[in-house]
Amino acid sequence: MSALPLKEADAQLLALVVTIRAARSGIGNITGQDLRALRLADAGAAVNGLSVLGWQGQDRLLGDDLVTPVGIGVPDLAEGPERRLPFGKVMRSRVSGWASRTMAAKPVRKTSSAARLAALHLAAHWPADDYGTLPASLPESGRAALPELAAKGFLAELDGDRYLLGDSVRHLAGMRPRPVVSPRAPEEPELAWDEWKDGVSVALRRHVEAVEGCATCALSTARVSEAFMRKAVPAQFDEKVRASYGTWAAGRPGQGPEAAEFAAAFRAAHGHGPSVKQLCKGLGWGKMSRELRIFAVRRLIADEWLTNTDPVPWTLRPGRAAQGGAAAPVSAKRRR
Repeated sequence: MSALPLKEADAQLLALVVTIRAARSGIGNITGQDLRALRLADAGAAVNGLSVLGWQGQDRLLGDDLVTPVGIGVPDLAEGPERRLPFGKVMRSRVSGWASRTMAAKPVRKTSSAARLAALHLAAHWPADDYGTLPASLPESGRAALPELAAKGFLAELDGDRYLLGDSVRHLAGMRPRPVVSPRAPEEPELAWDEWKDGVSVALRRHVEAVEGCATCALSTARVSEAFMRKAVPAQFDEKVRASYGTWAAGRPGQGPEAAEFAAAFRAAHGHGPSVKQLCKGLGWGKMSRELRIFAVRRLIADEWLTNTDPVPWTLRPGRAAQGGAAAPVSAKRRR
């Protein structure tokens, strides 16, 4: 990034993300939601700043469409295979996921663009469990943000050009030796996750990356991959759960509109819908069993206050009853 004629940290951080995504084909796909998730101080200036690099297509990111991928052409990566970075399909996905996890790490996610840019450089060049040397590629904006990273705990030590990552982020070390796995050993979970993402549709992949890269939720890769890869099992509710719901619902009227409003606000802020647990917590439902939470949300879906893309997680959103002129909720019709 230091070699690019970009002065502002916002533009440098955006350029780095696009470069990773364009590594194989010279085209980096990014959505308006991705741009929002980067929390740039001036997203418009950052997008326009890429024009000085001769990149193409980025202007479309500034429209109202937040979900359609915008392909940004990076000429230096597209002029013949020899100009492209030596990434395979799985490796590119791994690097992109690592960058998202690094920027979402707790000591980093609420810092400035310059600090997150520096965090990516330092984590990528850090030799695990040893002192690293500030990389020559670190832009001046990133160097100026080093005290911020030290104050947040991303850096355990900073002495001149020597640095040491904090304990909570050492797993992000880019120079960490990969474990030797025998041919008969089980497949590494992270590799299986990358391969799973490579095999899904573009729309689902976009949703997965929105959840995985959400700086606000800051979910671990293990948590996200387990939720998406596990086999869906139909929930079974016994009479005890149904009776508990009846008692609980009697004391909480008007949950439908509130749930729809919360789901809409959550999706606008995060770029994806809430999980069942996040919805219940956000609505202040208090302590309740997992079965009761699921049953309560299923009723909101049946009443059309909410809808989702079952069984895909983090897809809750307002349903038909939350829209002007919608038909009465299904359960209301049944009670007549």
